[in-house]
Amino acid sequence: MAKYEITVSDALLSNLLSGSKEGLGELVESVLNQVLEAQAEEQLGAGRYERSEERTGYRNGYRARLLYSRVGPLTLRVPQFRDGSFSTEIFQRYQRSEQALVLALMEMVVNGVSTRKVAQITEQLCGTSFSKSTVSRLCMALDTRVRAWNERPLGQFPFLLIDALYVKVREQERIVTKAALLVSGVNAEGYREVLGLKLGDSESEGFWRDLFDELKDRGLEGVAFVVSDEHKGLVSAVRRCFQGAAWQRCQVHFARNVISHTPSRHKAAMTEGLKRIFRAETSAEAREKAHALIEEMEGKAPRAVACMEDGLEDALAVLGLPEKYRRRLKSTNMQERLIQEIRRRERVIRIFPNEASAHRLIGALLAEIHEEWQGRRYLDMSDFHEWWEAQQSSDRKADKVVGIDH
Repeated sequence: MAKYEITVSDALLSNLLSGSKEGLGELVESVLNQVLEAQAEEQLGAGRYERSEERTGYRNGYRARLLYSRVGPLTLRVPQFRDGSFSTEIFQRYQRSEQALVLALMEMVVNGVSTRKVAQITEQLCGTSFSKSTVSRLCMALDTRVRAWNERPLGQFPFLLIDALYVKVREQERIVTKAALLVSGVNAEGYREVLGLKLGDSESEGFWRDLFDELKDRGLEGVAFVVSDEHKGLVSAVRRCFQGAAWQRCQVHFARNVISHTPSRHKAAMTEGLKRIFRAETSAEAREKAHALIEEMEGKAPRAVACMEDGLEDALAVLGLPEKYRRRLKSTNMQERLIQEIRRRERVIRIFPNEASAHRLIGALLAEIHEEWQGRRYLDMSDFHEWWEAQQSSDRKADKVVGIDH
């Protein structure tokens, strides 16, 4: 940027020396207006009312433009030309800062700052207030980003992890609870991705099936192993939409269910017994330890024993996988951490003004987490691909024996 001669009046200097914020703002405003005037003369090749053979155009007055800055709002007098438009680096920088401000507001909301607090912060930073409705309108621009992420094409995902959380939403002057269904996966190369989000009234089988069908329409295929809690609607939808895939009941949720049915004085023994079962290296070893625990607890905690017998096989499905994948696929801990991140921000909002705002904030957060996951491989899939090919080959041989033609 060229150097310009700037003059400061005695009044401006007096206000500046008084230490007031207004004095600094007036000084900055005066300096910028002088820079604009000098740039106009430079572009025209002549000063105001100056006759010059180098003149390239003529002035056409001024227009006021408000520029927000850390010292408050500044009113700039922007020169206008009859032919062509006046250009200045000041506004190029202002446009970038304006975009950055909008993005900052969005990120503040995504990071858990309520719109009221955003309005207060922007007033301190920019010297002017932004209404809650203005901030909300700016945040609606996140919809495009969330939609692009939530509708992107998918591919092969051998492992799926599924869970849901409930949030409060204002709907027709009522506060209602909405289910946010979350699906994550590990792709064929071993990278994690958050695959999709869907909000609805409940975790019904039909609603889960709608979400799974949407994922399949986007190209989801190759699902071999699904991990989730034991919600009847969810499990039924998994078995219908992903036929041939193994279902693993989350061991953490399973253990909680069993222990919740155990009398207090026997909870410690039950907890230790379940740990021994889940540490087993083979299905046979796990069943042997389960039988021992059942014999020990049958007379002490019959309801807990019935709960364990009912769900044990589904909780041990992970033992069918190669050992290196069991620790991360025996539970929905990965999904639980996602939910914790959502809760940390949702607690600030408490009640979403509508379903769209809930989808926007949760979706934007999940999209960011999805991007963070892209740089780190979660699982080495080489052993899985060898194991899966062996499984498929074994199934083909078995089908031939019974006369099934592929």
